[in-house]
Parts: sequence; structure tokens; C-alpha cells
Amino acid sequence: MPAIAALASSHGAAALTDATRTVLQRLRQEVSSGLLDEQSLELALSGLAVAVEHQLLRVLAYSLRPVINATGVILHTNLGRAPLAEGAMEHARETATGYSNLEFELETGERGKRDIHVDRLFRKLISRDAESTSNNEVTGAEAEISTVVVNNNAAAVLLALNTLAEGGEVVVSRGELVEIGGSFRIPDVMTKSGAILREVGTTNRTRVTDYERAINERTRMLLRVHRSNFEITGFTEQASTAELVKLARERGVPLMEDLGSGALVNLQSFGVDGEAGVLDSLRAGVDVVTYSGDKLLGGPQAGLISGRRELISRMRSNSLFRALRVDKLTYAALEATLLAYVKYDHDAIPTLRMMRLGKEDIERRAEALAAQVGYSKLQIRVIDGESVIGGGAAPSSVLPTRLLALTSKNLSADDLAARLRGCEPPIIVRVDEGSVLVDLRTVFPEQDTIVAMALGRIAG
Repeated sequence: MPAIAALASSHGAAALTDATRTVLQRLRQEVSSGLLDEQSLELALSGLAVAVEHQLLRVLAYSLRPVINATGVILHTNLGRAPLAEGAMEHARETATGYSNLEFELETGERGKRDIHVDRLFRKLISRDAESTSNNEVTGAEAEISTVVVNNNAAAVLLALNTLAEGGEVVVSRGELVEIGGSFRIPDVMTKSGAILREVGTTNRTRVTDYERAINERTRMLLRVHRSNFEITGFTEQASTAELVKLARERGVPLMEDLGSGALVNLQSFGVDGEAGVLDSLRAGVDVVTYSGDKLLGGPQAGLISGRRELISRMRSNSLFRALRVDKLTYAALEATLLAYVKYDHDAIPTLRMMRLGKEDIERRAEALAAQVGYSKLQIRVIDGESVIGGGAAPSSVLPTRLLALTSKNLSADDLAARLRGCEPPIIVRVDEGSVLVDLRTVFPEQDTIVAMALGRIAG
């Protein structure tokens, strides 16, 4: 059939053959089961070329697709967490489409190490942070900080524990034995690393004396874990970082902190309180800090380990490091993201830019978008609401926003949300109390028109 044969030039003969066989097999099954009579079969065969083309498009289309995040969750784990900066994408493209000096010293012509590309920029951030303090002791300590990169924060925790505490005990508060998304549990990671868990304190109260009493000749590390996506409130107590640093130095064991989110700026200026930053922990004297690249840092998926140079050097020499290391694309995107921090170009990082958006700016966009739709079958109200950070970061912090609340005479809220997911590109929204909620904080401004057109089509 010429119409089907013509598809081979754009999709390939092998894929075309498979698609044709699939469609024919489906027809055979429908005939044998009595779903198609002779007249219906004739009609189906007349549309065979169209059916084969649809099958080709379904099979050969990308499964991983871009979507519009209208949920107001900035670090939406299911939607890929932090969107990358344009500079990060461009640097990754340049690195990916040719050769690079990933592990090559250009000055000497000899083999190099891939982690220098990120470590040098992090050193600049550390040095700049150290210059802002008058404490010479702290400044000198921070000059000895190194950073390595693995594929995610779970891998960072695994590598650090395996290197520094395999076969020995790690003292950690019971209130910090967390489980986060994907059934990632701190006790399970410790078991895999070969370290032995030593729980201290209670779920809601752990004092520094609890850690002190647990230290013995088998102790290899003190561990503090960010509680990620939950908080303990009320009758609580937690040993301070300063207390743990002092105890670790007195007893000669390292203190490690799993921050998870990895903020490199002071988030209080964004209206977010209680979220410890990487530089804050290092400045306080924490020996090893692990954190994610694709959360508050705003870069690609990665796990970063920053800390005392001799401890990081031991991790770099661990054979597990090679199994967990990242590729050139991750290094390129991460390098470009850190460079934006070095240049104080925080607005270049989408995550920080979204957090900085004011309620008034979002309201202006929401009002303009609502005016573009203007169909009586779709009721649109602009109401107060809250955006959240997501990704296990700052679980109790919210950012005030303005929401588009949508209701339809013909569609339920769930049906309307499903229609929006069926758009191209798919639009992901929230459903609450019978309304579809659209938060433009996480919608890029250039996507506003796409959302308005999709709503117009649905309403019309």
C-alpha cells in the first residue's frame, strides 16, 4: 500500500514493519472475538494507513516529555525537581556534542581529575564566605575544604559513611532516622555502608550529653541528619551544631551533616526560615556535609560532599567513588550553576528566581491570563494561596501567591485536570475542594500564553 510504504522514509522500514504487524494482529483478534463484522472490518482496513501511522507515533515518541508545572511546588520531585539554568544547558550541550578536557590537564598534557571542574568553583565560594568573617581560626579551616560529586545525595551519604565509618559505630539521634521519597531510609543506607547505627536520645528530644555518653572506642563518626519533609514540634530539644562540633573535636571523631537540600544562599531573604545552608555548616566547623545538586542549589541531579580536605581525599580514593561518580553532562551543568553563584547571578537559576517572585507579580500575570480566556463555560477566579518549596526542603515554609481557581459547568475538577494533562505540552495542576488551582509561580512567563490557549480550547 503506497500510503503505508511512504512511512518507511520517515520512520524506518523495521519500525514500520513492527507497527503494521501490531495493527494487523489487533484486527485479527477483534475479528476472532466477534467485535468486527465484515462491514466493520472493511471500514477498518480502509483506515489501515492511519492506524499504522498512529501506532508508529505512539511507539517512537519520547516517553520523557517536557510539562508545564502549574502546581506551585518549586522542587516537584515527580516533575524533575530543579529546572536547569539556560547557561547550564548551553554548557552541557557544548560539552556533549564534542570532546572535552573532562580528565585531561591542558597545561601539562597529562591525565587529570574530573572533580576539579566543580571543586575550584566551590573553593571560590568558600573563600569568599571566609573573607566575610573576622575569625581567623574559622577562615583557616575553611581554606582546607574540598568537594567531590557523586550521582545523588543518597550516594553521597553512602560513600561518606563507608569511607569514614565502615565496621565502626555512627552516633545519630533517633529523631533524625528519617525516611524520604523512594523509601530512602537512613538506617538502611548505614547498613549498606558497613557502618553500625548507634541511636541516642528520643524521637523528640536529644541532648548533646546523649551523644557524649554513646561515644566509645568503636565510634567512628557523629551524624546529624536534616529531617527533610517533616518537622517535630512542641516538647522538643535538639543538640546545637556548635555543641556537636565542640564534642566531635574533643573526642577526635568527625561530625557529618546530611543537609539534603543544599542551599548556597541565605534563604531568609526569600522568606524561608529554618533551612540550614551548606556554607553555614562548614563555617560552624562541621567536618563533612552532604547535599543534593537538584534541590535548593538549582542544578542537575547530583550528590555533593564538601568537607575537610583529608577526609574528602579518603573518599576520592575509595573504590566505591568510581561506581558512584557522575558523567561529563552533570559536571558541565553543575559547573555552570556554581558559576552563577560565583558571579552573584542568582536570577539565572530558575529555582531561586521562582522563590524570589512576589505575590504582586504573580497576581498581574494571573489577571492577564484570566482575561485572555473569557469563556462563560469556564469560571476563573484569582484567589490567595500558598506555594511550597518541595523536594523535602523547608517543610514548614510557604510562599504567599495568587492562584487561578478554575471551575467548569461541563467538567468536574478531576476531568478538567485530566484535560490539561492531555494538552501538548501537558499542564500539571492541583485540585482542591472542587476547583482546579493554577499557580503561575512555577510557570515560566513565556508559558502563560500556552496555558491560556489550552484553557480556551477546553472551555470552547
